[in-house]
Amino acid sequence: MPWKEGYTSSDERSLSDADVHWPDGKKCCVSVVVDLSLAMDPEGLKASDFQNSTAEFGLTEGLDQILETFSRFNINATFTVPGAMAEHLSPTLQALHADGCEIAANGFKHEDVSNLEPEEERRRMDLATEILTDVIGTRPEGWFSLPRPNDRYAGGTFSPNTLRLISDAGYSYLGNGLSDDIPYYWVTDFDKSQSLLTMPYYYHFDDQFFLLFPKKGTGLEHADTLFANWVAEFKAQHKRGRFFNMTLHPYAIGWCNRLKLLEDFFRIMNDHDGVWNPTSKACAAYWSEAYPASSTLQLEPSIWKDYPGSLS
Repeated sequence: MPWKEGYTSSDERSLSDADVHWPDGKKCCVSVVVDLSLAMDPEGLKASDFQNSTAEFGLTEGLDQILETFSRFNINATFTVPGAMAEHLSPTLQALHADGCEIAANGFKHEDVSNLEPEEERRRMDLATEILTDVIGTRPEGWFSLPRPNDRYAGGTFSPNTLRLISDAGYSYLGNGLSDDIPYYWVTDFDKSQSLLTMPYYYHFDDQFFLLFPKKGTGLEHADTLFANWVAEFKAQHKRGRFFNMTLHPYAIGWCNRLKLLEDFFRIMNDHDGVWNPTSKACAAYWSEAYPASSTLQLEPSIWKDYPGSLS
């Protein structure tokens, strides 16, 4: 029951801990997302984003170190990439896909689409889908709109049409939403009860907001705080039986001292029983079957009333 229609993204009703069940009796779901985008600001990818040491490190040594770490700890991950980067990363994406990783879309240029006209946003979405399909040989099922380091807000950016366009384009889920700590249905049309399955995301568990400017001595690197966030949230969600997500960037987490913290986290995670670590696509497939919108989404008319002179 949105307190005001058009303001909130869900029906504002989550499932209780007792009602959340994972496959094969698992206790908790852990989602690992790797964002391969190099976009630094709302404009999205620019040629200069590929021509610096950060990009070179992230897409080579940083990514290699992450993949080696994933292999040692048997981690399943979803890799998101803007359509405009897919051909540049074609061998890497094809190898990841062949190894069973999920490749998902992260916009066309990973740009802010909030002010685009619907047809232009649709055109860019279709182009990103076409490029990724050609590169990896199969159509991506997930669409992400993750935040960039220099965004004004840390939740990612959407236009009023984005969710409807994602559904129209045939995507099965949106990869980042802030409205729940388990998968939920983002309502795209209240009157028609239309919605899109959305995976949880929260910037407290996204490395880019804690691992800034490592080479300039600015004091903005807070790797220990990021690690503490990961551990505390994972343990709490495991105890409750819910969902934990972490978002990683190779240019950020790929440094040796930071990888040590990632390894320590995976050791802690593996010491807990009943952890399910699917790709986002696998989680979305399970959730849409176990908790379909037809029975999970409970929309009721808003209780909000507008009054003359109200500023809301």
